[in-house]
Amino acid sequence: MGEQSGGVMPSPFPALADSDLRVFQWAAAHGRLAPQAAAELGLSESEVQQSAAVLEQLHLLRPLPGGPDREPGLVAVPPELAAASLLAPAEAELRRQLADTERVRAELARLAPLYAQLDGGRPAERLDEITELDTVIDVINTLTARCRSEVLTCQPGGPRAPHLLEQAFNRDLEMIRRGIRMRTLYQHTSRRHPPTQEYVRRISAAGAEVRTLTALFGRMIAFDRETVIIPHHDAYDGAVVVRDPSAVAYLCGVFDHSWTLADAYTPSAQAQGDAALDEIKQAIVRLLAEGMKDEMIARRLGMSLRTCRKHIAESMETLGASSRFQAGYLARVRGELADPL
Repeated sequence: MGEQSGGVMPSPFPALADSDLRVFQWAAAHGRLAPQAAAELGLSESEVQQSAAVLEQLHLLRPLPGGPDREPGLVAVPPELAAASLLAPAEAELRRQLADTERVRAELARLAPLYAQLDGGRPAERLDEITELDTVIDVINTLTARCRSEVLTCQPGGPRAPHLLEQAFNRDLEMIRRGIRMRTLYQHTSRRHPPTQEYVRRISAAGAEVRTLTALFGRMIAFDRETVIIPHHDAYDGAVVVRDPSAVAYLCGVFDHSWTLADAYTPSAQAQGDAALDEIKQAIVRLLAEGMKDEMIARRLGMSLRTCRKHIAESMETLGASSRFQAGYLARVRGELADPL
């Protein structure tokens, strides 16, 4: 018998080896276990004795007292009778433990109504901080599986990596097939990203709704307007799970407001893409006029620094401006800037 793994109770019953089976078969065939068994089985006497001890422990052999016409020895016992006599005490103990378990369960169940009455006044954990990425993923997967009616997603930061989009598509498609309404906000810059265009085409065909804005308020995922996940302020891979009804309602309200201002994302509509590009350039000029640095503008509008500087150069050339601040001033004087972000 091998070693027992940690935390596992060893069995009180030995396992039967091949030699044990041969000794039992010989004893059953000859009426009792006799000394010549060793020679006929090709075993040593000590091996036969070891097997006999195992078989006795399992009640498969029992002593036969000697009499006037017979010698003392061991006789074979039918396996079903051996099982009955061997396991009866253990089964009785199991039945007793099961009865105790059910009794305790019934007693504790009596307390459930009392606890439920007090639950409304008991403080609940309405905010959880998670700093490990694996835990964040597990929480999102759990909330995704439990979602009943609606998911709201705000995804600032511009285009996403193709492998992340593929993972999102498989997860989102499964939710849509369960009847979940899905609305997602991206930034306008995602309209010019082929992998994002393909994702939006596929997920929109399945029933999801996608819109874009020049700038978004922040990253969030809301499930059934009951739980919202937002980025952790300190841990890069962390998140905060918000369950407070007032905070959840506020965040969902911000999403709804942004949704009404956003443009529908139709990957095949070139006119919409051109209009979104115009809004991006207006936003760049406006932020330049406010004195914002190139890096901050790129991050806010969800584009690369190189692309941002390309738009800045084009806008300055179009306006005939010699400085970033002058570009913003000229655009405002000429009425070319829309309402502030």
